[in-house]
Amino acid sequence: MTDQPFALAVDWVRRMVREGRLPCAVLGAATSEGTVLLESFGEHDGRATRVDDHFALFSVTKPLVGLLAMRQVERGLLSLRRPLRDAVPGFGGLRQDEVTLWHLLTHTSGIAERTLTPDDLVEHLIAAPALFEAGTLSQYCNIGFAGVSEMIRDVTGRDLADVIDTDLNALVPGGGRITFDPACDPAEVEAVELLGVDYDRFVRLRHPAGGLFSRAEDLLALGTSLLRGDRRVVHPITLAAMTEPQTTGLVKLQPDPVNAGQDWGLTWNLRNAAPGLLERRLYGHGGASGCQWWMYPDHDACFVLLINVMAPSLRGVDIDGLHNAFTTGLGA
Repeated sequence: MTDQPFALAVDWVRRMVREGRLPCAVLGAATSEGTVLLESFGEHDGRATRVDDHFALFSVTKPLVGLLAMRQVERGLLSLRRPLRDAVPGFGGLRQDEVTLWHLLTHTSGIAERTLTPDDLVEHLIAAPALFEAGTLSQYCNIGFAGVSEMIRDVTGRDLADVIDTDLNALVPGGGRITFDPACDPAEVEAVELLGVDYDRFVRLRHPAGGLFSRAEDLLALGTSLLRGDRRVVHPITLAAMTEPQTTGLVKLQPDPVNAGQDWGLTWNLRNAAPGLLERRLYGHGGASGCQWWMYPDHDACFVLLINVMAPSLRGVDIDGLHNAFTTGLGA
């Protein structure tokens, strides 16, 4: 179905597929009232793309895990100031500083990441050296989410996969199908060699920074709840805290050119100074394979783009173009 206000966004995706920049895509949009657009494009794995196909989310996993962590914070079971070593006793033995949940959620932990596919995520976390004193700089960090996962495990008594399967999917009306399990038959990721690691091994790790698969409708349903402020996912006060800039003024060790003008909230990417965006009052996250999940709270709208190409910018796909096309359908 195509909702006319977002026709230019639909045209943008259709053009990317027609020009061969993207093999396939699912685009969806929602408001606080529910899904208003859900359309599939192109082909993958020898068949036409369907709107209910699963895609590898990569780093769109991070805000989902962040929401689960913040659900524990608002219940008083976790604290943003809780040291990681409380949940992972072997962590930080040679560090003079204290890494907390806040540092993990804002990419300010200073944990040095040496590989995306260690033999064991927790052992890799424990052995990781410090790049800088926690809170003094900003450096995008995947292994830090293994720490977030362990903090969730410590207070729930369950591993992250179980919390995803039960708690997170229960937040989707009718039941979601967000999962670490590749048996969901996701669209095969193209140019996966650009990830720089063994992708099958990455999938087997169930990496809490990037290992989830999802359908567009599941993310749209969660987006609707966040826009509505219905407390189903998190309380509006919790969400307001998550979307407050946390790293303003901190030097980024490796600025991301794709996300220029970016700041971190608690897990959320805040592109509040993005030079390429017409509307900068948004929060969300993207992934290495091009998947996107963004909320425009001032305009009661969100969109999800699921695609399956590593580093799509190398193919001339500028996601800012989709953002700007999407804004033409927003209310004032």
